[in-house]
Amino acid sequence: MLNRCEFIGNLGKDPETHTTQGGDKVVSFSLAVTEKWKDQSGERKERTEWVRVVIWNQGLGGVAEKYLSKGSKCFVSGQMQTRKWKDREGVERYSTEVVLGKFRGELELLDGKDRSDDTSSSTSSSEASKAESYQTDLDDDIPF
Repeated sequence: MLNRCEFIGNLGKDPETHTTQGGDKVVSFSLAVTEKWKDQSGERKERTEWVRVVIWNQGLGGVAEKYLSKGSKCFVSGQMQTRKWKDREGVERYSTEVVLGKFRGELELLDGKDRSDDTSSSTSSSEASKAESYQTDLDDDIPF
């Protein structure tokens, strides 16, 4: 089976960071995903869906905290999950979210802002570590 969702959109507000009772840091935000088209009469139409994103991966969460803010454009890839919870009045509620887990998920920043102090502006945790090792390999002298 496959459970994978991919979205490109803009953040509706700055990411929020929470710490679980177990000490894990969780970063979440809402992504506005807009579809645009022309109808049969040629009139432009658009529809925006709001996608809740939750990041459990510490590396990707750190990138989101550092570089994402309201209006930022990004690509996310993760698994869709629905969770059940009770509100303050005890009423059961459901939330459907795209979850970037501890070992799965992808985040790519699409704004093109200056990130010269970071070795990788996007990506999964394994790609970030590859980028770091590649960056250090470039320090060798060029023989010509």
